[in-house]
Amino acid sequence: MEFQGYKTLKFEYRARVLWVTIDGNGPMNPVDDDLHRELARVFPELQRDPDSDVIVLTGAGRAFCAGGDMTWFQEMIDQPEKFRAIVPDAKRIIFGLLELEKPIVCRMNGAAAGLGASIALLCDIIVADETARIGDPHVSMGLVAGDGGAIIWPQLIGYARAKELLMTGALISARDAADMGLINHAVTADELDAKTDEIVDKLANGAKWAIRWTKTAVNLPLRELATKITDAAVAYEILTNMHPDHQEAVTAFLEKRAPDFQGD
Repeated sequence: MEFQGYKTLKFEYRARVLWVTIDGNGPMNPVDDDLHRELARVFPELQRDPDSDVIVLTGAGRAFCAGGDMTWFQEMIDQPEKFRAIVPDAKRIIFGLLELEKPIVCRMNGAAAGLGASIALLCDIIVADETARIGDPHVSMGLVAGDGGAIIWPQLIGYARAKELLMTGALISARDAADMGLINHAVTADELDAKTDEIVDKLANGAKWAIRWTKTAVNLPLRELATKITDAAVAYEILTNMHPDHQEAVTAFLEKRAPDFQGD
């Protein structure tokens, strides 16, 4: 299958394994309008692709996907209607991942933050470079974690740990993430490809439909949970997009200083 019209995603077949690489508009693969729109589109297309049985999702360069682009954030502060317009795509990203029957392995080659972390954690198996960091710093940007974090983090590590990490916006090492069960494996950079290939080979050589439908069954409660949470979480995120604390966070980031949140 030809994946046409993509600017920020690259596709490579290795037999019946399809590698999808996030190659965004910057060295950290930040989420901007192009990447957000293409992530909303790609997972249903991967489901329909007749030439692949297993998906590997990774990032180009030194990051997997390190969160939102500041210029994009500022555009949506200046024009709130732009934020409202991306809501359907935000939901498509979450449900597209949860409804994809094919097994998807995240090769987390570098930092995964914000939406990047949600995408990684909504994959089925996560293998990370042990030096990579992962977290959902929405609150550090004055935003609600509305794009999947409130759904998946508590299911992986429990509510106490998830709330601490989500409400502080802390980034943790892949090694710590693996130790607490947030991701599956943290390995050295030299071992990343070998460990990814080991898992992919097991999936690619296994009983295809048994694997797909086992995943589908396991994801049923996650899909139900996403249905319950996503609309409210995104609505709260829309409200914080219009709050002065978010503007302060963007300004502080660009000025390379700590934000001074007022909370008014």
